[in-house]
Amino acid sequence: MKFCKKYQQYMQGQEKKKLPEVGFKKLKKILKKCRRDHSHSHPQSQSHIASQTCPNQCSVCDGTFFPSLLSEMSEIVGCFNQRAQKLLELHLASGFKKYLLWFKGKSNKNHTALIQEGEDLVTYALINATAIRKILKKYDKVHYSKQGQLFKSQVQSMHKEILQSPWLCELMAFHINLRETKISSRKETALFDECSLTFKDGKPSLTCELFDSVKIDIDLTCSICLDTVFDPVSLTCGHIFCYICACSAASVSIVDGLKTADPKEKCPLCRERAAYEGAVHLEELNILLGRSCQEYWEQRLQSERVERIKQIKEHWDSQCRAFMGV
Repeated sequence: MKFCKKYQQYMQGQEKKKLPEVGFKKLKKILKKCRRDHSHSHPQSQSHIASQTCPNQCSVCDGTFFPSLLSEMSEIVGCFNQRAQKLLELHLASGFKKYLLWFKGKSNKNHTALIQEGEDLVTYALINATAIRKILKKYDKVHYSKQGQLFKSQVQSMHKEILQSPWLCELMAFHINLRETKISSRKETALFDECSLTFKDGKPSLTCELFDSVKIDIDLTCSICLDTVFDPVSLTCGHIFCYICACSAASVSIVDGLKTADPKEKCPLCRERAAYEGAVHLEELNILLGRSCQEYWEQRLQSERVERIKQIKEHWDSQCRAFMGV
């Protein structure tokens, strides 16, 4: 079955959830029209056409294709982030907070339904990422260009790429955690193989493979301390660091936190500005790594406890001196 038909069938099955989608069929029609118009206006030999790229002023592409796809990508990632955040907030809540969230109507679903929703959200993210990859590949094939690849890079810098979402990483960890504790519904799907935590040369990564060999591989090594991320946090650019390492890179204490970082501070890896403001604590990932790397986790707990106590003491000393006017 061709991907376009498979994608349409999948999204039709999600109609009740009112999830935004890629207008795959519509975008293919735009490309078909562009190819037809371009070939009519340039009746050269096939070999000459193959050496051309899309005209710099292509009204079909510049005015319709890219703006339409960008709008759809924005809606998809926004919807995914919102739903994933609400689901994980409810799942990770405990005691009075959980009952308060239920009372406020955050969710009227039982535990099994929440688990299934988490799996469905991972599938939704992966199949839409594949749809976007395929339509951009089709764009470049039609125009004999690399504009599709360039657009994808620009979208990543705007944080509209769903595979960059920290909530995807959290949902993958959520899926593994529930599977390993035998709580998962274990519903088989033809769309993706189960997520897994893998180790290569002692370095961990989260992996998930889509049905057409598209593979996600999220490196879980902190690029600052070069160890497995501990108390992981994802910056807005999508890069993951240990929380204490991220605080150090942002020149803030763990007491003040990353929200107090100067907007001019850049991600240590990609050098993007204002990367700390929307940082997300990856709590499900923290649980997964803590259970999978127990000896390492105990060592980091001990060493970080010393550093945290030191920073807290320095913080209160400075507060006391300021209060006393010293």
